[in-house]
Amino acid sequence: MKVLLLKDPKDRDSGPDPYIQELGLYGFEAALIPVLSFEFVSLQTFFEKLSHPDSYEGLIFTSPRAVEAAKLCLGENSKNEAWRNSLQEKWNTKSAYVVGKATASLGEIPNSSPLLFPCGSLKREVLPTILKEKGISLESLTVYQTAQHPSLQESLKNYFSQQGIPASITFFSPSGVRFCLQHIQKFSGDLINQIKFAAIGPTTAEAMEAEGIPVSCTAENPTPQDLAAGIKKALHL
Repeated sequence: MKVLLLKDPKDRDSGPDPYIQELGLYGFEAALIPVLSFEFVSLQTFFEKLSHPDSYEGLIFTSPRAVEAAKLCLGENSKNEAWRNSLQEKWNTKSAYVVGKATASLGEIPNSSPLLFPCGSLKREVLPTILKEKGISLESLTVYQTAQHPSLQESLKNYFSQQGIPASITFFSPSGVRFCLQHIQKFSGDLINQIKFAAIGPTTAEAMEAEGIPVSCTAENPTPQDLAAGIKKALHL
């Protein structure tokens, strides 16, 4: 039974994609099509901000790309190893938050200085709005731009023509929904009603519902295990 994953592949050196592996354990024939392309921007500005940790209460990360940007700034742009280590030690004394469980505790921050929020060009305003309501100041900086993967349409066309209609398609981001939906509708035609659509999380599920896509399952947690279990249940296997 075929399953299509619309997500970014893992780095080449990090082994097989864990979602494909986990779905394989359930007997699914999973395929992955990259949806997004990324380009880092404003890294010099980000580096300058990271060079003054005393100006911030901490950092908030909502994507792996933002973490990569921080690593680049504290690595390649560092003046020397001793200086870099000293800077990293200062940041280690600060709070670092990631989207999810930590968000609920943000109201407890003694926010005399802003939190630094490296983000993408397609960031949603949910988090900044929540923090503003809690009286927490936030300094956002776009450190990467997100666009549709240049080969997305061709990849989807080839998949549907060669593999046929998959039993399930999983979206991994709201932008993935926006970039892929029209192509899926075109290449699947009337058979789109046969597809069980899955979401990696509630934000993606909301984006799908807003576009009129019936969400058959939302992974309880954004993990290969929870997604595989959710798809299995949705397909009544």
